[in-house]
Amino acid sequence: MKASDDLRKEHDAILFALGILEKMTSPARPESPINRNDAAAMVDFLKIFADKCHHGKEEGILFPEYELQGIPRTGGPIGVMLEEHEAGRRFLKAMSESLQHEPFDGPAYAAASKDYIDLLRNHIEKENAVLFPAGDARLSDEKNEEFFAQFEKFE
Repeated sequence: MKASDDLRKEHDAILFALGILEKMTSPARPESPINRNDAAAMVDFLKIFADKCHHGKEEGILFPEYELQGIPRTGGPIGVMLEEHEAGRRFLKAMSESLQHEPFDGPAYAAASKDYIDLLRNHIEKENAVLFPAGDARLSDEKNEEFFAQFEKFE
């Protein structure tokens, strides 16, 4: 098993959460406004699981090794992924800030959510289809085992 398999499973969980977020913020539900508590819980989940845990493992463990193995950061796929992580953080910040308004700014939350959903779905597709296969081809079984231990410790 490869370290990227663990991250792909996390991608599945993130995609599931994005589906819920999309339903929560759907413009087809005008009769049912976004529940502030649910919106806050979703932001917390995405900040902790998607950003801190998942992106943290990529940024702190996997991507540096990919660079050492010849996958470029500057002008390459790692740089693109890191830029998208930052863009996601900006969307999460906008979602979080919308919760601070009285009354809750549901339209601002929904707009930032749509941008976040679109970004993350495309981001995950690129990692799964391009970056992870390129990295998998370069990592030894021993290195993958080491990463699993590091992932566990990080979590």
